[in-house]
Amino acid sequence: MSFTIPDDSASAVPRPGLVVGDEVVDLSDPAVGLPSTMAQILALGPAGLARAGTAGSTTAVHHPLDSVRRHAPVPDPPTILAIGMNYRAHVAEMGREPSEYQYWFNKQRTSIAGPDDPIVLPLASSMVDYEGELAMVIGPRCQHVPADRAMEVVAGFTVINDVSARDWQWRTPTFTVGKSFDSHAPCGPEMVTTDELGDPGNLALRTWVNDELRQDSTTADLIFDCAAMIAYLTTAFPLEPGTIIATGTPAGVGAGSDPPRFLADGDVVRIEIEGIGTLRNPVVQGGPPVPVGLD
Repeated sequence: MSFTIPDDSASAVPRPGLVVGDEVVDLSDPAVGLPSTMAQILALGPAGLARAGTAGSTTAVHHPLDSVRRHAPVPDPPTILAIGMNYRAHVAEMGREPSEYQYWFNKQRTSIAGPDDPIVLPLASSMVDYEGELAMVIGPRCQHVPADRAMEVVAGFTVINDVSARDWQWRTPTFTVGKSFDSHAPCGPEMVTTDELGDPGNLALRTWVNDELRQDSTTADLIFDCAAMIAYLTTAFPLEPGTIIATGTPAGVGAGSDPPRFLADGDVVRIEIEGIGTLRNPVVQGGPPVPVGLD
């Protein structure tokens, strides 16, 4: 996980942490001997994660888990990549046919948010939707990775909400703008390492809006599995440490309802993935935008 300590000015930048029971070990503590950011630790590959896993037995500082603010596991990802139409039932609810090829788009890295951070409804959109998804986090820089070795470059898994401004998304064949509004990539609460989670191919995934269950599926419904996604992407370009890969959303999105049901001020979205945890985010209405960087 990544965290800061409220009211501690020295903790303004998120620190990497290891959750041990009801405490978090500060992996940036010199006693651990690791770099000070999650992306730098991930770049070390399995050796870095192995050292992080033993941090609980060092003299590193421990904080009560309920005393820290959690951020996205990688609060500054180099890239957020997302695949569309990758659950069979979701393809059907949207009136589409499964694609022969993987359909990728990117979310701007500035859209990242953490657990309990608000999902802000922009005044520019009236069709903001939720998409509960399993996310992979890349460890070492990698390219040309065969499917049978794909899990070697995945540092771990987390939960992501591919929040989508549908009216903006559907204006063009490329989804980037509609997928990248500020706060529209909540991620967390933690990254569970690949060895700890095991096979990601049959995990229960559920999304609630308030207390209403909207999505109820498993990753067994994926059209392209995690290994196939890694192999496909790295055929074209390298993946950098800390890259977040959203693996698609199951049926039950707001746009798939009749009539559609989009997010509203005061809603709470909760996404739970088996073996990983629960990502919770309130929904708030944004106000008029304030220009930034202008005199």
